[in-house]
Amino acid sequence: HRGDIYEANFCQEFYAEDTVIHPLETYLKLNAISKPPFATMLKTDDKYLLSASPERYLKKVGKKIISQPIKGTAKRSHIASEDAVLKENLDNDQKERSENIMIVDLVRNDLSHTAKSGSVQVTELCKVHTFLQVHQMISTIESQLRDDVHPIDVIKTTFPMGSMTGAPKISAMKLIEHYEETKRGLYSGAVGYFTPEGDFDFNVIIRSILYNQSKAYVSYSVGSAVTSKSDPLKEYEECLIKAKAMREVLEN
Repeated sequence: HRGDIYEANFCQEFYAEDTVIHPLETYLKLNAISKPPFATMLKTDDKYLLSASPERYLKKVGKKIISQPIKGTAKRSHIASEDAVLKENLDNDQKERSENIMIVDLVRNDLSHTAKSGSVQVTELCKVHTFLQVHQMISTIESQLRDDVHPIDVIKTTFPMGSMTGAPKISAMKLIEHYEETKRGLYSGAVGYFTPEGDFDFNVIIRSILYNQSKAYVSYSVGSAVTSKSDPLKEYEECLIKAKAMREVLEN
């Protein structure tokens, strides 16, 4: 196949103007119906990030580096038998698996720049994890940091994360910059912390509401991975599945 990329994560913004929300209350409601592992509330002047992120970007513990990209999403059902089928279908979806594996290969390459020789390993490939709102396909890639590498360099050589860009990363980013109608801002970035020992843990800013209090502007963005095999309607439906919790909280 000819083309510039194998995969790009194409995103779109949903927004409301002249809208006032209570940031803390909205954040608590969003996380009550999502219960994500990487929730974050961040205030910078009059701007708020209200995040219910399920995705880890990068973690460092000692010399171990861990990345857990998400690629592959399925809705949930309140009926247990239907929910089990939805989960199984995601697990067996070859398109979703191929998208996930493309990003795994990208992350492996990114981590190799700072890793000890031969230490980059995929410890979990295309495992489906269940959250309150969705089923997600997650892979785990680990490496051992070289002694001559500063921890900050791991972030420099892996950011922005492959799951929010595409493969090859630079080519995908150029197409994203050209075709997406709005700037992402904090969305698809990362928030995390450093410990005094130099360890860190960062999420991926997805499933997140952005609120500009002074401009009374509320928005959230969602995206999906586009490949040559993508069905536009299914990709849009996937975006709506990801947006469900944020839309529900804001409408109520």
